[in-house]
Amino acid sequence: MHRSRLSTVLLDCDEEHFERSIEFWCAALGKEPLPLGERYVRLSGHVGGAGAPSVLLQRVPADERAIHLDIETDDVDAEVARLEKLGGRVKRKLEKWTVMEAPSGHAFCVVRVHRDDFPEYAAEWNL
Repeated sequence: MHRSRLSTVLLDCDEEHFERSIEFWCAALGKEPLPLGERYVRLSGHVGGAGAPSVLLQRVPADERAIHLDIETDDVDAEVARLEKLGGRVKRKLEKWTVMEAPSGHAFCVVRVHRDDFPEYAAEWNL
């Protein structure tokens, strides 16, 4: 048995417009910026209330702009295997997460647990 849930919506913003993107999304969603180093800014709180995904802006090269999702899990290998059975494919495995692609062509990441409310809002999988 393992658990997982949608934890984060990442807005990949090009370097040239990163600061303006932060200003826009904070104003649009009524949130404050919480810098996480040079590359990431988390918007304060959760956009949809307790247990809802958080929004993170990520600084990327202009040709990599996109929106992608992070699925948080207490067992990355088991969750990757479950998602592969559903038709997802591994694009690359990194030390702390796995980049995958859905059958629709959308990229997403399977990441380790990083939010305190994970156990309360995660789905359980018995495979």
